[in-house]
Amino acid sequence: MKTSDIAAKIEEVAPLRLAQGWDNVGLLIGDGGAEVKNILLTIDITGAVVDEARSLKSDLIISYHPVIWDGLKQVLTEGPSSVVYELIRSGIGVFSIHTALDSAVGGVNDGLAEIIGIRDGRPIGDYVKGPGGENYKLVVFMPVEAAAKVSTAAFAAGAGVIGNYSRCGFQAEGTGTFLPLKGARPAVGKKGTVQEVAEVRFETIVPAEKLDDCIAAISKAHPYETPAFDCYKLCDSGGKFGLGRIGKLAQPLLVDQIVGRIRKRTGAQAFGVIGKEKRLVKTAAVCAGSCGRIIDTVIAAKADLYVTGELKHHQALAAQEAGLTCICLSHTVSERFILRKLAKRLLEKLKDVTIRISKKDADPFTWKSL
Repeated sequence: MKTSDIAAKIEEVAPLRLAQGWDNVGLLIGDGGAEVKNILLTIDITGAVVDEARSLKSDLIISYHPVIWDGLKQVLTEGPSSVVYELIRSGIGVFSIHTALDSAVGGVNDGLAEIIGIRDGRPIGDYVKGPGGENYKLVVFMPVEAAAKVSTAAFAAGAGVIGNYSRCGFQAEGTGTFLPLKGARPAVGKKGTVQEVAEVRFETIVPAEKLDDCIAAISKAHPYETPAFDCYKLCDSGGKFGLGRIGKLAQPLLVDQIVGRIRKRTGAQAFGVIGKEKRLVKTAAVCAGSCGRIIDTVIAAKADLYVTGELKHHQALAAQEAGLTCICLSHTVSERFILRKLAKRLLEKLKDVTIRISKKDADPFTWKSL
């Protein structure tokens, strides 16, 4: 498969539109037209991971964290850009997903919420536009006999797609009126005479990026000299997308029970606790990695427990003062568990490639008892 085809399948799992504005996601290194047979999954790309990719003859690395965070002014054999240099030299592409996977349905935060038993969790903050983007309702009026030709042209140009359905539209018959003025070349009737025509009102949904193409296609297929259009921007009623998840547990659990579930599913060997450890949790929140001020929303919602990767000192103090119990798993542990689930989902979509999870990718910390 070509890199571009694989990228399209990855986006079905983690739509890049869901990434935070500050993030750097997508194809960061490589050629969209390159053939890919072997893929390596990793959280981070280190020198050891690059060596592993070479030994496995990997053509593409799908990384959670971007290999390029900020603009590079140099790509050298040594220093911060050395990994990028080695990837380019070895002809290994990189596709990064990060916060796109955090916000996606079935992504990292949904995975954390599932582990601790949150039911119908909703995003906490840092909201982004839904994966479908902006949509418009496009309405056009035409003679009854032109309805099939015009609607077919609209669908061919990209209109009428809702979820797993295409050619979605609606038609209603009525009477259209118009008066051709001087200079008009009416397809129906005569200049200077009011016309009444049996017409169809056709309406369909159109993505913002395809609106101009659809209007052009309809105009070309339409028999009238000047077709009449209505165009309405639709509100996104498909629910919010963003970071974190918060909700009630399917059944109340003690903190110790939740810790046991986390240890079993993530392999966490150590964690930090803030606040009461002996409590019954009814409402909980999660946010993988480092989630900044999202904790303020968790506190305001009066949740019993917050599971995350890491907190800054002042955030930990705020949680303690608010009586919120927090479990900090470390940044990487709160995310790493998703790789197996991601591999399984990608294998269902990518039948002609081999996907491996990196064995060299690891938590940069070694946790020890004092």
